[in-house]
Amino acid sequence: MGACISTAKVSGSNSNNTTVNHNRKEAAKAQTKTTSSTVQEASRHHHDNQRQNKRNETQKNKRSNTQQQPNRQNNPKDKHGARRQSGLIPCGKRTDFGYDKDFDKRYTIGKLLGHGQFGYTYVATDKANGDRVAVKRIEKNKMVLPIAVEDVKREVKILQELTGHENVVQFYNAFEDDSYVYIVMELCEGGELLDRILAKKDSRYTEKDAAVVVRQMLKVAAQCHLHGLVHRDMKPENFLFKSSREDSPLKATDFGLSDFIKPGRKFQDIVGSAYYVAPEVLKRKSGPESDVWSIGVITYILLCGRRPFWDKTEDGIFKEVLRNKPDFRRKPWPSVSSSAKDFVKKLLVKDPRARLTAAQALSHPWVREGGTASAEIPIDISVLNNMRQFVKYSRLKQFALRALASTLDDEELSDLKDQFDAIDVDKNGSISLEEMRQALAKDLPWKMKDSRVLEILQAIDSNTDGLVDFSEFVAATLHVHQLEEHDSDKWQQRSQAAFQKFDIDKDGFITPEELRTHTGLRGSIDPLLEEADIDKDGKISLSEFRRLLRTASISSRNVTSPRNPRKI
Repeated sequence: MGACISTAKVSGSNSNNTTVNHNRKEAAKAQTKTTSSTVQEASRHHHDNQRQNKRNETQKNKRSNTQQQPNRQNNPKDKHGARRQSGLIPCGKRTDFGYDKDFDKRYTIGKLLGHGQFGYTYVATDKANGDRVAVKRIEKNKMVLPIAVEDVKREVKILQELTGHENVVQFYNAFEDDSYVYIVMELCEGGELLDRILAKKDSRYTEKDAAVVVRQMLKVAAQCHLHGLVHRDMKPENFLFKSSREDSPLKATDFGLSDFIKPGRKFQDIVGSAYYVAPEVLKRKSGPESDVWSIGVITYILLCGRRPFWDKTEDGIFKEVLRNKPDFRRKPWPSVSSSAKDFVKKLLVKDPRARLTAAQALSHPWVREGGTASAEIPIDISVLNNMRQFVKYSRLKQFALRALASTLDDEELSDLKDQFDAIDVDKNGSISLEEMRQALAKDLPWKMKDSRVLEILQAIDSNTDGLVDFSEFVAATLHVHQLEEHDSDKWQQRSQAAFQKFDIDKDGFITPEELRTHTGLRGSIDPLLEEADIDKDGKISLSEFRRLLRTASISSRNVTSPRNPRKI
């Protein structure tokens, strides 16, 4: 792992083509990741080392396989300090993690890869077959508080849940003895994504190569989200290549800030890395969408060699993230394809409701593999969410969404077509009850009863044939906020066309008689009318109709992370 000095234009978008000297030897020695700050300066200036002493930073080798646990102890440099002060045995020493106890019989520890405050990462050899692996050895003495024990257990749980995914470092086993916990993982020796960015001419990837990298990161995010997991720190430093080959697969390796989130909840703590943090994280109302924003930032860097949001201070960066839009006018953006720019813009939408999801992004034309969506495209959690919500909507709202769905063209429906095909396992052009059940079961945090699945299917199945066809599927799953945000003119046209399907006499209002004619409902129409008739004039205007469509979205309650807040 030789050190080198490279000069690369990975600068802020507001700087004048600033050329930054990157000292890779210093970068190999230190990385900023602390309770008060996980900001990592891509330029690795020497003042980081001064800040390291002030902020009790975690020391580690950036080229190692894994990153260490975030430091949450008051005095990390005195590893026995808490024990001396309290006279108590560290929580880690008193805890039986339930892991296997025969590590020394199965593995031989070799070369040191890196170290952090909580432990060391080594190359190890499997005594049974000679395979080389990476082992993170975490000292129990340093797990002073219960929160540190919980962090270790959570990291192992995350690795267990994601193992088997081609773009996540593989987890093999966890062990413990009286002094240590050992996490045995796949050994990645191809270096960080950040290193490869810096090695490129002008620190830029070609569009084709960038799409390959981005596709792999999106697959990781989509898989995390189906498990109810938010990564919360997507950045180039947290992805390693399996080998040094140019076509080596990319692997997500660091889940130290990752956390599980319950359905319908939001995180309120601020975590992540300054250049990649999403606006909603800074507003303390974040969820899975924040991972997609971070991938959008990485994509921007891959394509132009600069950060989309830059300032000399952390506060300045945060203001840029909250207030400004990325610059797509400076070179090389004029020579970047319109499809690539459209992709990045849709990932860097400040409203998380209007941002593409990870699965949607995999359906975007720019990132499609060979021009078609991957055969393994994951099911979109937002699609499953929308189906679950559709059953709760009023009849009028359901009718309005069906009308809106009928106005969309094939291009606007491409991502939903991919999702429909993913759920329609037997490819007969319709979704059965069993296919619906299997799809909803993939959103692991939701444990849905079969009776609930039937209720959802019946709500979506407008022609009552027991199946969901594509037009019915679109009505239940379309993303209204995205339609309005991505192209406001088209939104105006589509919503007006949907309105006119009700407004038979074209007088600009939907009357009770027109509502009854369109819906075919018998009896009093007043309850349907009252929901949308805000001004209580006995009819529905176009603006009231649009408001009805906009409110067909999911609201979320805030939740404080069960762990201590880890601020940027």
